[in-house]
Amino acid sequence: MGVLTKKPKTLEVKLSDPNKSAYSGGDKVAGRVVVEVAEAVRISAVKLFGIGCAKVDYNKGQLRCREEIEYLKYEEILHLDHQPTDADGSITLRPGNKYEFMFGFELPQAGCLVSSYVGKFGSVQYYVKAVIEKSGQSYAECKRYFKVEEPIDVNTQDLIAPVAGANQKNVTCMFIPDGSVSVAAHIGRKGYSEGEDICIDAQFENTCSRIIIPKAAIIAKHIYLANGRTKVFHEKLVSVRGNHIISGMRDVWQGRVLRVPKLKPTILGCDIIHVDYSLRISVHIPGSEKLILELPLVIGTIPYNGMNSRTSSMSSQDGSASSSTCASLPSSPPSYSEISRDNHMDSSIIPLLDDYDEDDSPIFMHVSEYQLPPPPPYTEQN
Repeated sequence: MGVLTKKPKTLEVKLSDPNKSAYSGGDKVAGRVVVEVAEAVRISAVKLFGIGCAKVDYNKGQLRCREEIEYLKYEEILHLDHQPTDADGSITLRPGNKYEFMFGFELPQAGCLVSSYVGKFGSVQYYVKAVIEKSGQSYAECKRYFKVEEPIDVNTQDLIAPVAGANQKNVTCMFIPDGSVSVAAHIGRKGYSEGEDICIDAQFENTCSRIIIPKAAIIAKHIYLANGRTKVFHEKLVSVRGNHIISGMRDVWQGRVLRVPKLKPTILGCDIIHVDYSLRISVHIPGSEKLILELPLVIGTIPYNGMNSRTSSMSSQDGSASSSTCASLPSSPPSYSEISRDNHMDSSIIPLLDDYDEDDSPIFMHVSEYQLPPPPPYTEQN
């Protein structure tokens, strides 16, 4: 037989359940390797490999930082049923036939794998690779990737516990004290999954001379470790924006909703890649650094099975007001809703900020020129 130069007409890995979205520890990965040839070929073996590893690869200056951890390594030689073999174990594949080599293997048990992930500077990937050998050398190969998703149940005691926090920032103008900005926030629990609502209870207070803007966002923090060095990448995923708060005023969020978008679950158990989430509540202060409050989140795969998030958050607020972070703040000036609509503010003193964002110039207001209306007159009756 002459030297073969043509590759197989068909070479692919097909999984038994093509509709299965993800595997987890202990699951069986099964399928077949389908081969069709354009001309007769004598092969020595068809080998199958199950491979899973985490990789980090990035440049830091002139240094190339690379690291790799293996989570799955499986190998077997596949055979054809009722197919004659030569004395040395080789077989001849002929055109016009479709050959199917069956395979199946179990993934390591739960806790031994890490969920699939593809990021800016690293990845965790799993795949099945089929290799056809001819005369003991690799002749043709193909891969089929599959997704692993280790379950994270947000109903565990740690993840259904409420999360609260508070922060304050003293503001200065040319090194002269200019009041302060504070935030206190509370969410019903730490663990959420895709499509669930995070209901935010928060109170913002502004005693500085500037107009401030509160915001909240889900932040993903990607951490890559290689060669003893760390690379961190932050990603803002979805956000909500509050009303502008003028000097001497406060604003309250009661159940402000931020829906969890389609996200990869929190990456746990990997020594070189971490993916953590947080609810970042920030207050933009013109001419000063932001005031930031971070509340930790865990994005899971098994949804909350109790009351819906909004009901839980609101009932927690109503039933335990004495322990609420917002309720524990001292009394504050009235909010916007408490100011009469008839008392318009001079637009030359307090500009409209509908399109205001971080890149705009600092904006201040002349507090002394704005006064709350006097109380209504009354008469005493004997």
